[in-house]
Amino acid sequence: MDLTLRPGAIPPPPHPGGYAPYRHGHRPYPGPETPAETTTRLRPVRTRHPARSAAAAACVVLGLGLIGGAVTGAYLTSESSAYPGVRDPYVTGRTAWRDVPVDTLFPRTLKGEGAGPGGADRVWTRIGVAPDSGCTTALDPLLLTTLRPVGCERLLRATYTDATSSSVTTVGMVFTEGATDGMRALSTRFTDQHLDTRTDLMPRTYSVKGTPAAGFGDGQRATWTVHVLTEVPVVVFAVSGFADGRTVTDPQPVARAMAADSTTAAAQAGLGHEAKGIADRIERGLRRTVTDLSENPQ
Repeated sequence: MDLTLRPGAIPPPPHPGGYAPYRHGHRPYPGPETPAETTTRLRPVRTRHPARSAAAAACVVLGLGLIGGAVTGAYLTSESSAYPGVRDPYVTGRTAWRDVPVDTLFPRTLKGEGAGPGGADRVWTRIGVAPDSGCTTALDPLLLTTLRPVGCERLLRATYTDATSSSVTTVGMVFTEGATDGMRALSTRFTDQHLDTRTDLMPRTYSVKGTPAAGFGDGQRATWTVHVLTEVPVVVFAVSGFADGRTVTDPQPVARAMAADSTTAAAQAGLGHEAKGIADRIERGLRRTVTDLSENPQ
C-alpha cells in the first residue's frame, strides 16, 4: 500500500505516545497500540502437556463411574424395597384371609400339649368353617363399635370341639384396615380399660348343624378371650361353651375361668383353657404364616 502523502496534504501531528512517524531514511518504529488492541490482547496459549490430558480424562471417567454407581445403587435399593419377599407384615397380613388356604388358617386338628387344666394335653377337631364375611352381622354391636377405629376388612370363623365332644369353641380373626399406630392404640385401650373382660363385648358363636355345635348360640357362651395383635392388623378371639346346649348365666373371661379358685361350671369344665388354648394356636399359626410370606418371595 502507498503511504506517500499527496501534494498539499497536511502531515499528521506527532503521536501522543512519543513515537516518531515514519520518515524516509529513518528506521520505522511500531505504531502505538489502539484501544481495541489493548483490551483484546490475548495471552499465548501453552502447549497442552500429555500428562495433564490423561489426568483430565481420568477425572471424567472417575466422575462418570461414581454417578453411575450412585444411580445403580439407588435403583437396586428401590427394587429390593419393592420386592414382594420383603413386604411389610401389615401388607401381607391384611390380605391373608384371601391368600392363605383355610386349612392353614384353621387346621383341621389342633394339638394342645399341656393346654388343659393342670397341664393336661388337649386335641381339638374342626367341625365347621363359616363363610368369610364382614363384621356387621358376626359381631355384637358394641364390639363392632369398639373395633371401628381400625375398621373391618374381613372376618373369618371356625368352630372346634374337644376329643370328648363335650365342649365347643368358636375362634375368629378380624382382619382390620388399621395401620401400626391404630392397632397399638386399640391394644392399649383393651388392656388399660379391661375391655376383654366385659360381657357386653363377647364375640358371637358360629353354630354348625348336625354337629356338637348345633345348639351353640349367644346364650351358650360361657367364656371368651379377645386379643388385639400389633405385629399384624388382626384381632383374634375365641368363645367356648358346652356341647349340650345349656344356657350359661354367668359367663367369665378366660383369665377368671382359668383361676385356680374359680368354682363356676365353666371353670370346672376347663372351658377357659379351651378358649385360650385354641385362640393361642390359631394366633401362632397366623404369625408364622405372615412372617413366612413376608420374608420369602413367592
